[in-house]
Amino acid sequence: MTATTDCFADAIGGVGDTEWDRLADGRFYSSALWLRLCGLAPGSVSGGLYVHTPGGGRAAVPVAAVREEPNPHLRWHEMLTARGLPAPEPGGILVGQRRGYLAHLLTDEGTDRTEAATALLDALRTLRSPLHEEAKIPRVAMYLTTPDVMALRAAGVRTVPVALKTDAWIEIPPGGWDAWLESLSAHRARRIRSEVRKFEKVGYQLEHRTLAECWQDVARLLARTELRYGRTVDVAPMAESFRKQGELAGSRAEVVLCSRPGEAPVGFCLYYRWGDTVYLRAIGFDYDRLASAAEYFNLTYYLPARIPGVRWLHAGTETAEGKALRGAALRPLWLLDLSEGSPLTGCDEEIRQHNRALLNRLRDSSPAIAGALDKDLWEPYC
Repeated sequence: MTATTDCFADAIGGVGDTEWDRLADGRFYSSALWLRLCGLAPGSVSGGLYVHTPGGGRAAVPVAAVREEPNPHLRWHEMLTARGLPAPEPGGILVGQRRGYLAHLLTDEGTDRTEAATALLDALRTLRSPLHEEAKIPRVAMYLTTPDVMALRAAGVRTVPVALKTDAWIEIPPGGWDAWLESLSAHRARRIRSEVRKFEKVGYQLEHRTLAECWQDVARLLARTELRYGRTVDVAPMAESFRKQGELAGSRAEVVLCSRPGEAPVGFCLYYRWGDTVYLRAIGFDYDRLASAAEYFNLTYYLPARIPGVRWLHAGTETAEGKALRGAALRPLWLLDLSEGSPLTGCDEEIRQHNRALLNRLRDSSPAIAGALDKDLWEPYC
């Protein structure tokens, strides 16, 4: 099965936003908008693979041609080597988007998942990279969900997936904020109410803006946060990146700015609302000017959870315990080497041992995380 378009014609393979979004079916990190935002990032060439299946269906997946990927979370060679596992060479075809860390195989309604995965796999294995002369290069999918891993395995992938990270989802019941608090344990609900009262008592001013209106504040505060954790960043290119994102995303890129009256903002939360889901993207603070009033949790979780009509908060891959304490389910995300002749072929038990060890470390790290793990999604490859 071959692709029906020039996969690297643009960030979605020249398909067109409407058709691509029909296949994405509400998955924001697979949407045309998000993939075009990913295409702004330097270092690799973003694209989209779109195929027809033998049964008349259609399927797609984001791809990127990678030579020297600047994002450490996408450097499969380094990540596998750090885990003591065999690793494909660094450059090649990344299957999945370059930001967001949640990749999906996309199909239209009624298309058989295994048939779609087979068509995509056939096309991926013959896809030529615009950055590599040779055809035999790694083709590695990253941050796949368990159902998509299972579909690709059924399509003929012989390697076992490697667990990378947890993906946190917080469900907001139909009753909204009050129903969410009632769904938590009494202790957790009391803690959240206390953190909200503490935040409100300070008297912060909250301002809702678009990223295009406040990208300079966002870059400044994010740089302050990076510095707190020992990472010095050049603010100018970060600010330019946010400016471009804001220009392309328009009203979709929403920011809550937190300030003391008459002062510059001390914190922000950048998010995208897509359907009934809020996708949390970035948060930053000038920590020296905070009042120790649970600013992080209020901006990141409590304010988005009170947006009318929101049913899910997608909280991403870091700080699992803080998310679990606020009711998140923790789902696994996987790396799956799709290359023929992969160095991971035949290392099934070694990979499963790694996956089990990660699952056990998470389970043993805290009761909150142990209760949040969606074990049915972990166990097939542990």
